[in-house]
Amino acid sequence: MKNFTKEDFINKKVNLHLHSTFSDGEGDVNEILKQAKELGYKKIAFCDHNTLEAYHKTGILNEDIIIPGVEFDVWCGYVFMHLLAYDIDVNNTELLSFCARNKKETELDIIRIFSTRDIKKLIQAIHNAGGIAVLAHPACCWAINLEKFVKKLISYGLDGIEVYYPYKRHRGIIKFHTAKEVERIADKYNLIKTGGTDLHGKFLN
Repeated sequence: MKNFTKEDFINKKVNLHLHSTFSDGEGDVNEILKQAKELGYKKIAFCDHNTLEAYHKTGILNEDIIIPGVEFDVWCGYVFMHLLAYDIDVNNTELLSFCARNKKETELDIIRIFSTRDIKKLIQAIHNAGGIAVLAHPACCWAINLEKFVKKLISYGLDGIEVYYPYKRHRGIIKFHTAKEVERIADKYNLIKTGGTDLHGKFLN
């Protein structure tokens, strides 16, 4: 995947973190896609929680603007985290084994989080599906020492960090780390820097 610039995200030309009605979002995939085109976005990615159904049940993969993605809920030791996967083969059977197969399974996915979704195996599956693994909204990460935690993930194969996203308190999520700290860590370890709004509503802004 192309390493986009900070300006791409700040100027709303790229948004690599969108949710839809296929998980906990309110917006229809095709409606959000239409908005993105009208607003002049170059690339967007739907990253629904633990499911690739948006790509299997719509024709969005045929759109040049789309980068296929997914957001996994997973534990790494004592730290609960979200892991983004980009540029993946959405039909890869190994990766699909980590995914929910329908909306009901997505809603009940807490069972899989604690049982079969191992962080090391998940990152390997993402790579085997041709994709990259990215730590989502790291300022929300429960790890007390973020840099130490990121180094651990790098040892498992982490490729990037979501750096450019809303750091203000939003959706009731507490922020433990700063934007400056996250960007410093990304630069220090030469990680791919991604960004997006973590959209859960109906409208891009």
